[in-house]
Amino acid sequence: MSGDSKITDIILFTDGGCHGNPGPGAWAWRAVSPDDSVLHDETGYAAQTTNNRMELMAVIEALTWVRDHSAADRIVIRTDSQYVRQGITAWIYRWKQNGWLTAGKKPVKNADLWRDLDRLNETVAPQWDWVRGHAGNEHNEACDEAVQREIRANRG
Repeated sequence: MSGDSKITDIILFTDGGCHGNPGPGAWAWRAVSPDDSVLHDETGYAAQTTNNRMELMAVIEALTWVRDHSAADRIVIRTDSQYVRQGITAWIYRWKQNGWLTAGKKPVKNADLWRDLDRLNETVAPQWDWVRGHAGNEHNEACDEAVQREIRANRG
């Protein structure tokens, strides 16, 4: 980082999951500076959801925070979900052209969240990177642990 205190890059690690699919689930994200300092993290819970919805919610919540609280020049999303990365970087263009229908002419699952993510993606314009889950990446592992902790805490 340069001599000023402005953070020029923010790396967002995200994760989501549930116990059962569908079942009780949670999402988590962590914002990290280029020097690997944790800037912020958040979690959330849903009583009845799917893994894919929680993966999407993690990214939506992280990008919403960035949009509302950061003036960083570059945002990088590091997700362990190929569903999210492929969906927002490749599949979404065809879904939109097809009126939110899949190639098989069926409604896109989680279209409500995909629309939200699409708007944020256009506003924030992050770089999308995939990171292997459960492979020892400190921040990805922390997000996974936060998801599991959130589910346990809310299941009762």
